Order: sequence, then C-alpha cells, then structure tokens
Amino acid sequence: MAETAVLRQRTPERRGSAPPPRGGLPGALLQTARPRQWIKNVLVVAAPAAAGELFSRAALVRLPLVFVLFTACAAAVYLVNDARDAAADRAHPVKRHRPVAAGHVPVPLAYAAGGVLGVLAPVAAAWLCPPAVAALLTAYLVMQLAYCVVLKHVLVVDLAVVTTGFLMRAMIGGLALGIPPSRWFLITTGFGALFMVSAKRYSEAVQMAGKAGATRALLTEYTTGYLRFVWQLAAGVAVLGYCLWALEEGGVPHTGLLPWRQLSMVAFIMAVLRYAVFADRGTAGEPEDVVLRDRALALIGLVWAAMYALAVANW
Repeated sequence: MAETAVLRQRTPERRGSAPPPRGGLPGALLQTARPRQWIKNVLVVAAPAAAGELFSRAALVRLPLVFVLFTACAAAVYLVNDARDAAADRAHPVKRHRPVAAGHVPVPLAYAAGGVLGVLAPVAAAWLCPPAVAALLTAYLVMQLAYCVVLKHVLVVDLAVVTTGFLMRAMIGGLALGIPPSRWFLITTGFGALFMVSAKRYSEAVQMAGKAGATRALLTEYTTGYLRFVWQLAAGVAVLGYCLWALEEGGVPHTGLLPWRQLSMVAFIMAVLRYAVFADRGTAGEPEDVVLRDRALALIGLVWAAMYALAVANW
C-alpha cells in the first residue's frame, strides 16, 4: 500500500515535469546529450589558436573531427549520468525536466546509447587521429564515468575532475596537431576552468541553501565560504598566469602596430571581473549560459579574442 501511494504521488509529478521533446524519442535522446553544452568543446581550438596554427591545412581537417569525437564522448557521459541520477533528478526543481528524469527516455536506453557512443568515439579516434588523441579521449571517458559513480561524492576531488575535463578539451586540439602546450597555457586554462567550476558550485550552494532536493550531496558538505575562497583563488591565479604570459612574450621584439599581448590583459581581467559579478551573486550557472545571456561579457570576450588573434599573428 505504501509503495502504491508513492507511485501515485510520483506519477503526476513526472507527467507534469516537462512536455515531451520535439522529435519524439530521438529528440529526447538528443536533448539528453546536452546540445547547448557542446559549445564547451570549442576549447579544442585553444592550443592551435595559441600557437598560430588554427588555419593550417591540418587544423582545418583534424579540429572538426576532434570536436565531433569529444562531443560524442561528452554525450556518452551525459546519457550515463542522467540514467544513474534519474531518481534524484526528479526531486530537483530544474533537473526534473531532463528527459530521463521526466520519463521521456527509458533508463536502459540511455545506458545503451551512452555505451555505444563511449565505445565508438575512442575507436574512431584510434583509427583517424594520432594515438595521443585516442588515449586522451579514453582517459576522459574513464575519469568522467568514475566521477558519475564515485568521485562526485569526494570533497575537492569532484572539483578537480570537472576542471580536468575542461583542461582536456583545451589540450586535445594541440595533441591532434602535435603542438606541445606551454606552461602558461596550462596554468591559465586550468585555473580559469577551476574558477568557473567552483563559481557554479557556489551558485548552486547559494540557490539550494535551506531547500530540499539538492541532487549534489556534496553541496551540503561544502560551505559557501569555502567555495567562495576557491573561485576567488582560482580567478587570481588565472589572471596572474595570463599576465605573466603576456608580459614575458611581450618583451620579445615584434613588428605589430601595437603591443596586443599586453593590451589583451585588460580585456582578460575585465572578463574575469565581469564573470565574478555573477559568481558573487550566486547566479553563475553553466559557463556558456553566463556568457550568452550577458551581452557585456560576450562583447568583452570578443574584444579579447580579437586582441589575442592580433597578438598571435604579430600584427
């Protein structure tokens, strides 16, 4: 009787949680793969862009392929994660709208689709790309699946795993083209990623404070003060690393019209400060959402990208 009562209580909630996605089951699977988060995989161009090799023939051929392969791996992780967390997601005010939690995608099908993508992507990488790319994709999958099962319940390690996922995205483009990443690139990218990840966790902790249904168990163990400390520390190290890169490289004689490397520091710092506004308010959710919804931040990002491109091209 008790189980029947629970089922009766859950059924209306699942039915009313979200309308069926367009396209039926295929559309629901696509939505579970998080198309909006694919923008994160644009980071695969970071290392080639920093090295001035973005428009070489090899880059134009391999980078789109690497983007697709990394997107497939990320989609596999999202599918498996949503299948594992379906029950917990139903208690979350936002995540209950996900197709698996809402009942639009059966849990076994989500597992199967994630497994197929998780096998095909590294195999395709081993066939079409340098061995280092296949190795990194495999490591990414193993790490993220371990995160879904165990690591997301371990203090600090959960932050490190998500941050490493961003760093792997930034490194894989260079591996595909045989470009070794510089120390400044790794420092700035790594701590920049930690800044965004910890800012997101801080925002989740602020928004879920005193509310039931937090799907991240660690949010009850982290304090907002600690998460604030982490994103502030990470932001400071990222800015310092970028400035040291710009000043070191800027000391090299150049033929450009202006010292674009040094000038790009201004745009970079402004972008970090602008992002920190949302982090401080507790509204820094997914990084791509923060950037896309704030026109000023998007404009600062475009200005920085233009300056960075001019610095790499030595114009």
